[in-house]
Amino acid sequence: MDKKNRYGYLEGIIGIIANLILFGLKYWVGIISGSLALIADAWHTLSDSASSIIVVGSVKLSSRKADDKHPFGHGRYQQIASLFIALLLGIVAYEFLTASVEKFRQHESTQFGTLAIAVTALSVLVKEGLAQYAYWAYRKTGFETLKADGWHHRSDALSSAVVLTGILLGNRLWWMDSVLGFLICLLLFYAVYEIVKNSVGKLLGERPDDQLIEKVKQVIQQVSDKEICPHHFHLHSYGDHRELTFHIMLSGEMDINSGHEIATTIEEALREEMNIETTIHVQPIH
Repeated sequence: MDKKNRYGYLEGIIGIIANLILFGLKYWVGIISGSLALIADAWHTLSDSASSIIVVGSVKLSSRKADDKHPFGHGRYQQIASLFIALLLGIVAYEFLTASVEKFRQHESTQFGTLAIAVTALSVLVKEGLAQYAYWAYRKTGFETLKADGWHHRSDALSSAVVLTGILLGNRLWWMDSVLGFLICLLLFYAVYEIVKNSVGKLLGERPDDQLIEKVKQVIQQVSDKEICPHHFHLHSYGDHRELTFHIMLSGEMDINSGHEIATTIEEALREEMNIETTIHVQPIH
């Protein structure tokens, strides 16, 4: 397993272990304090383990080598797994919405004992720490599942933060817990939208961003002294494996072998400098 996959695998394992410990702690305190809300929050934490399990599974699947049936590798398991995590996050957001509306209708405020408050505060810190770790691993690897898992960890941290806010302000502003819960559910729905948009975009294929195009042009200038006008860029992402196609323009009087040599030189340079496999279409300058 390479370094990037180890980052993703470790993030998933740590998430599973931390969620199981938090589940046991919240459930135990919920039982001894008689807090149904904390018991429900414990089950929410346990459900977060599902997204971490998806991360571990997607890393294992996406790290499989290319084969005859999948010549570009299995990297798109990352995007597929991200869609599953987005679905789980959408369910959590919907639960936030319905719970917030019901609390507002019932004029219900949050009431917990000291031990429950301490455990809830600990949950906020641990879950936000897991979210930050997931985002860090995402920046190291580019795995969409890690970014999605980070949002899932943060959803639990936000859930516990709402509980604490309700404790602090619930006696004076009974509606505060409900309103904050509603605002957080909107934030989570936006996160679902971003995860789905990014994952679907990569599955469908997308235009490279301007920074990548500029970098490609710089590499071309380093290996060729000809004015070849690269254009018509298309990028297909398969996890770590990326396929880039674009056109270049060469003199119509140039022989096929010379044009092929120029294209091959550019392809090898981009593979070396940017870790991108390219296919170049040569057009004659009229």
